[in-house]
Amino acid sequence: MADRFRAAAGAYLVYGAVYLVGGLYLVYRGVGVMGAPTTGATTLTMLRWGLIGLIPLMVIPWLLARRWSWLRGWVSRRTFAALVALLLAFRAFKVGAVAVHGGATVAAPWGGEITFQAGAVVFLAVTLMALGFVARAACSKTSQ
Repeated sequence: MADRFRAAAGAYLVYGAVYLVGGLYLVYRGVGVMGAPTTGATTLTMLRWGLIGLIPLMVIPWLLARRWSWLRGWVSRRTFAALVALLLAFRAFKVGAVAVHGGATVAAPWGGEITFQAGAVVFLAVTLMALGFVARAACSKTSQ
C-alpha cells in the first residue's frame, strides 16, 4: 500500500480484530481484567462487549483511512494517528509487563491450557505491528 494512512488503518483493523476476538474469548472463559476471575459470560454480556469492541474496531481505521481535518488543519488524521500511536505504545507497555511477569492460565480453544504470558507475547507482537504502521503514518510529512 502506497498510502501510509491506509496501511495504518489496515494494521489497526487487524489489531482490533485480534483484541476483540481474544477479549471475547477470555470473557467467555470467565477471565476478567488482569486475569481476575469473573462469574462467566452470559449471551447478553458477550453481545454487549462485542458491540462495544466494534466501535473502535470500525471507527479508528475509518478515521485513519480517509482525509479529514478540523480547525483549519490544526487537528488532522496525522494528529489523530499520533494519538493512536501513543495509546498503542501504552498498550504495548502494559501487555509487555504481562508477557514478562506471566499470570493465570485459561483453557485453550484447541484443548489444554495457555498461559497469560504466552498469550501476551502474541498480543504484544500484534500491538507492536500496529504501532509501527500507525507511528509511520503519524510521522509522515503530509496527511494525504
